[in-house]
Amino acid sequence: MALMSLSWCLSAALALFWSTSCPQAHSALAPENEVPLRPTTWLPEGKITSITLPKGRTRRLYFTLKKKAPAMSVTVSPCDLPIEWSLAARTLKDKPLKSLQWSKKSMPEVWWRGPGSEEKIHSFTGNGVDTYRGPSYPHASIYILRLQSKQQNTRATVYLHEGPGTSGAFPLVPADRQVHTLGVGMTSVTLSWAPSASLTSLPHTQKSYDYCVLVNSQQNHPSLCAARESMRKEKDQNQEKKERKRRVTVWPILKEWWWQQWDSYPDPQSPPSSLTNEYANLQCVCQGTESVCTVSELLPDTQYYFDVFVIDKLNGTSMAYKGVVARTHGEARPAITTLREGELRWVTFHDRRSDSEQFFSFHPRGWQQSGLLTLQSCGGGEKVKVTVSSKGQVLTSQAVGGDLVQIWLQGSPSYLIHLEREGTTTGKISADADPALPGGLMASVKIQTSSAYHRRGVPSLPSTLQIKSFNRLRGCNSVTLAWMGTEERSLYCVYRQKLGKSEADVGGVSALTAPCLGPESRSDTERVLCKYFQELNPRRAVTTAVIGGLEPGMAYVFDVYLMRRWGIPIKYASKMVKTRKEC
Repeated sequence: MALMSLSWCLSAALALFWSTSCPQAHSALAPENEVPLRPTTWLPEGKITSITLPKGRTRRLYFTLKKKAPAMSVTVSPCDLPIEWSLAARTLKDKPLKSLQWSKKSMPEVWWRGPGSEEKIHSFTGNGVDTYRGPSYPHASIYILRLQSKQQNTRATVYLHEGPGTSGAFPLVPADRQVHTLGVGMTSVTLSWAPSASLTSLPHTQKSYDYCVLVNSQQNHPSLCAARESMRKEKDQNQEKKERKRRVTVWPILKEWWWQQWDSYPDPQSPPSSLTNEYANLQCVCQGTESVCTVSELLPDTQYYFDVFVIDKLNGTSMAYKGVVARTHGEARPAITTLREGELRWVTFHDRRSDSEQFFSFHPRGWQQSGLLTLQSCGGGEKVKVTVSSKGQVLTSQAVGGDLVQIWLQGSPSYLIHLEREGTTTGKISADADPALPGGLMASVKIQTSSAYHRRGVPSLPSTLQIKSFNRLRGCNSVTLAWMGTEERSLYCVYRQKLGKSEADVGGVSALTAPCLGPESRSDTERVLCKYFQELNPRRAVTTAVIGGLEPGMAYVFDVYLMRRWGIPIKYASKMVKTRKEC
């Protein structure tokens, strides 16, 4: 125990002796609460310096001025996020001891820890380019530039210029930096802006400055660096969407830990002197020396953000104009015609040499919201397409030909019917020669809509639309016709037309065989009879009619129409029959 006490006393005595005989040289400069300093980073003059700003960390850059420098300017350009930066000057009250070998660049902690005063010169918060210009402070001062990003990791560039006036490293922008819109169209926007003095002051032979116009659909960018960063993020997002299976590694964890534990920063580096790597992938919609630009190939009724930058290709710097937002005009909305209940409408396409379209709306009656849409093409070789939609969703889309098309509507209070003429299959068809267009009509499609209160589906159609005549039952004043019906009780009407001798000889019934020739276009004097028929067995649904009051030895054309409660009347194929001359 005594030996341990003796050893402790000896150690304390030796420590006291060395502390009194060898005083510390820097004790006069070290405060009581000394904070360890980070590695010193000096800001060079006349060079564009790029620095990294980790989230929540304050970066400090030191610089001094020459003795004869009367003024200075510091330009800070954030990349894509707002930052806070401030400039301060620190001046020592007393010079350090001459016995200490020091210099401003080798020991900036002399100004940091020594007694003196620090004066805040300038501060700024935002994501725009900011420049401080002012006189220099006493030569015994050191300048401290502090930068910090509170949102995310980002980057910024700093440029120090000694002397009065502008540095000449950045392009000049006019006082009115606003980009104006001269004209807005459906797929194009024309922009204009005040010219930059950097371009107007140079002779035409020198082309060291250029304008670059960028367009996107998200936001305006305060700088060219922010635009590049946005393009990079968008490219990365698209790449991630393409990758279905993403491997999970420990690298994201290590990367986050590295940012948190990073206690030393690399020296700032100047950007590459070549402008090829910086601006090659910008995809400027307009580039050159003109202060007017027309951006084309845009989408209708879409909002776009336009940014204009003036680029110094020699120094690799740029300045931004104040961007503008413009919305392209929407396409002209077509007129929508409301179809009334049970209305039969002829749809006409007046211009046969180009595509055409028409829109209709239908609102079925009743709480069932059921309806029947029937269409029939009357344009011969024309291609017609019908698309039915409701609440923005397409319900059905199909071609419409000479055969009757029935579309069942159910479950929606309103329907949008789009008829589109796509062209012809047999080339150009004239209205005079087309048998499907009787009476000189320009109609291409016959359409009808009707509400179906008690139906659960489309009505049944006859198995065949052919009319049969019996030769044995053909007389001098009458003929017997037969046709197929349906299992539903329906009304059938028969029409006749007497043909002249010349028409009968050549079989000229082309104008009367048109499938679109409905009973509404026939004269009442041509109707000979109407009868109801129903047969539950479709195979036995055959009905006959004896047509009397005919003249001997004359040719007649007979048409049968299925008159339905819902939908377009169905026309059977015309049948020509000649009565006997002698009986």
